[in-house]
Amino acid sequence: MHIAWQAAGAGPIDIVYVPSSIGQVEQLVTEPGIRAFLETMCSFARLITFDRRGSGLSDPCPSAPTLEEQMDDVLAVMEAAGSERAAVMGSLEGGALSMLFAATHPDRTAALVLYATFARALWAPDYDWAPPEDERQTRLAWLEDQWGKGGIALGLAPSRADDPAFREWAGRMERYSASPGTIRRINELIGCLDVRHVLPSIRVPTLVMHRRDDSFLDVRHSRYLADHIPGARYAELEGSDSMFSVGDSESVLGEIEEFLTGARHEREPDRVLATVMFTDIVGSTSHAAKLGDAGWRSLLGRHDDLVRRQVQRHRGRWIKSTGDGVLATFDGPARAIRAATAIEAGVRDLGLQIRAGLHTGECEVIDEDVGGLAVHIGARVMGMAGAGEVLVSSTVKDLVVGSGIDFEARGMHELRGIPGEWGLFAAA
Repeated sequence: MHIAWQAAGAGPIDIVYVPSSIGQVEQLVTEPGIRAFLETMCSFARLITFDRRGSGLSDPCPSAPTLEEQMDDVLAVMEAAGSERAAVMGSLEGGALSMLFAATHPDRTAALVLYATFARALWAPDYDWAPPEDERQTRLAWLEDQWGKGGIALGLAPSRADDPAFREWAGRMERYSASPGTIRRINELIGCLDVRHVLPSIRVPTLVMHRRDDSFLDVRHSRYLADHIPGARYAELEGSDSMFSVGDSESVLGEIEEFLTGARHEREPDRVLATVMFTDIVGSTSHAAKLGDAGWRSLLGRHDDLVRRQVQRHRGRWIKSTGDGVLATFDGPARAIRAATAIEAGVRDLGLQIRAGLHTGECEVIDEDVGGLAVHIGARVMGMAGAGEVLVSSTVKDLVVGSGIDFEARGMHELRGIPGEWGLFAAA
């Protein structure tokens, strides 16, 4: 049996992350949020992870592997990584294996970290928040039918459901993890899991975390764990996303770091140079009044689809809808201008006009959002644009010299709340 594993970071402690069966170590970190989360963990620990047997790059299995077999895999990975003792971390069904390992091998387990996991997968009279068997079978049928389209990850991270790049990554992760039949066999085994009797035997320091409004996995699973693992520390966090790298990931990281090292380090917000693009539909109120609520929602949906396609086509990142417009960022100002002009031309076919404003500057990356002065300037530039106009700051114009993009000067302007005067230019 061959188990694929990786180790990264050089911190003073080892963390063995026991993943879900839906994963592949090389594809996992292609999602920027997950990569950033794991890189932060690597700043205070050496992080060791692997593909569960039967999935990802590890050897396939003719039948669903037992927890006992998978405990051997954790030991084998620790031996290969040269780790004598490690904190073991698990989420989703990886939590059951983590708990069993900690109880069975306390000499190899320095601590146990559990995030959004469970002791039992199915309903029982004294565990009545878990789904009953018929409901679970319906879920398994849906899972197999949609496999490869990213439905599981979208369920774990509902706030990212409208992000086409995340949706594409989620589908790719499913396809790289296992075949539909294999994942069904694994999930049938998960339905039989019940490690409640193991919990009193866990004698290592334990941290249990869960988001209060988790829409995928009921928070009562983790409350039960915290009540039945001796001395467990429980942290109930804000949010509804079940995926640890989505939403307020800093709170999750802070709890882990403080629990394992005794200190929580406040990290400077990530900063990146980006071109900010704001768009706004001209006369949206009159359009809505003319079309009615249903008609306007339909037209707005077509507008959003068009904008998303152009943002993705030009290597941009959709940040959020602003109601009648959008905020997006780009790693190049020329691509941002071309995206904005393509959007402006495209919405004309829908009978709409937009105004767009662009500025290039240093932005703070805050989870899935961006902030900072550059964002405020971009919004103010858009506010100065006329109908059908793509207006840019002088910073953007200067950065695209030689690109073949022509501009028309729009004079010097004061931007509300922004110091100084700003030269503005319309992309011709």
